[in-house]
Amino acid sequence: MGMLKVKNLSKRFDKVQAVDGVSFEVKPGEIAVLLGPNGAGKSTTIKSIAGLLRFEGQILINNIGNKEVEAKRAFGYIPESPAFYENLSVWEHLEFIARAYSLKDWQDTANRLLARFDMDDKKEKLGKELSKGMQQKLSICCALLINPRMIMFDEPMMGLDPKAIKELKSIFIELKKSGCAVLISTHIIDSIDEVWDKVLIMNKGRIVLIRTRNELDKKGESLEKVFFEATDSKGEGKE
Repeated sequence: MGMLKVKNLSKRFDKVQAVDGVSFEVKPGEIAVLLGPNGAGKSTTIKSIAGLLRFEGQILINNIGNKEVEAKRAFGYIPESPAFYENLSVWEHLEFIARAYSLKDWQDTANRLLARFDMDDKKEKLGKELSKGMQQKLSICCALLINPRMIMFDEPMMGLDPKAIKELKSIFIELKKSGCAVLISTHIIDSIDEVWDKVLIMNKGRIVLIRTRNELDKKGESLEKVFFEATDSKGEGKE
């Protein structure tokens, strides 16, 4: 049973078909990676799932339409370029999320998350004072604070230092063990190589290949090899 179900998703910008009939699902306790070169349609797919774009097709989160309030309550999203309130502090951002989601007894969780990303001494820093890396860390903390059942990361390693990347990979595994469905969009294969369960390779607006780690292991194939084969402009890829 998929926690996230995408059925026949299509999105056109003027004359450009950015996404063309994309379908896939992510199950509870599964880490799926949406992999593709720049311009493949990953960001459009991610923004559609997040409810930021109008689209054709169907997107369900826990069997509820992705734009419904109940779906949003179960869903965490870390965008590629986090948006922050310039004059709110780090702690006030977390408090804002807690109030928006009617969270109770959230302070201990918030403190633990900040500590994991070495942000516990940055509580009073304002949004406009945060570096790119700090913004990314705060965005991750805000998304994790709500204890989502489905979470989506768009290029999550961008701007993070090596220690934070290591911490984030540990969090991916913890989310998986807790039964959370995880979707990671990236074009950097090395960044997710040891954590993924299923790969969704996208090219020219379509999913051209879906493979599980077990399937690749049985064939003795590397993710890098199948990625380049699937996105080779000479071939159309395989379902």
